[in-house]
Amino acid sequence: MDIVLATRNKKKIEEIKRIVEGMQISLLTLDDFPGCPEVKEDGVTFEENAVKKAIAIAKYTGKCALADDSGLEVYEMKGAPGTLSARYAGEAADDRENIERLLYEMHSIANEKRGARFVCCIALASPDGNVRTFLGHVEGRIGKEPKGVNGFGYDPLFYPEGLNRTFAEMPDNEKDTLSHRGRALRGLQRYLTENKE
Repeated sequence: MDIVLATRNKKKIEEIKRIVEGMQISLLTLDDFPGCPEVKEDGVTFEENAVKKAIAIAKYTGKCALADDSGLEVYEMKGAPGTLSARYAGEAADDRENIERLLYEMHSIANEKRGARFVCCIALASPDGNVRTFLGHVEGRIGKEPKGVNGFGYDPLFYPEGLNRTFAEMPDNEKDTLSHRGRALRGLQRYLTENKE
């Protein structure tokens, strides 16, 4: 089964490819379909954004499309940065700038109130507009400084519940087992296994 990944984020593509290795699917990227439209992520929820991207890319390519929208929700900040996680410090912000803004916003929040979770919604759309979504999340807390060099996004700040290492301090296979994206993709895997044509 051919599935087009509806993202241009190279690190996200690399992570998804790693997690789905062994599944009976063949992944294509937007590079395989020049002229693919840019889909504006203006939804209020991760699910809205993922569904919108997956439907648009499936219609354009004529193949099933997989879109991921994910981000970080800090409880003491009413769920921010949420769906704005990738552009928290501005539209053109990089990971470092987003991390710096988050640390600035959280500088006065005490250790015991730094709870957060990573959320991921995977949407799988077929060209006829049929969509399935798969959710994954992981609870944890936000550190006071970046630690580790692996991963991307807010990984250097995020300590999964019960652990004293950030996602960025873990080898890929350990992070993939615990992560929100890994959990959502395992939901997709179960669905594809149970619905083989």
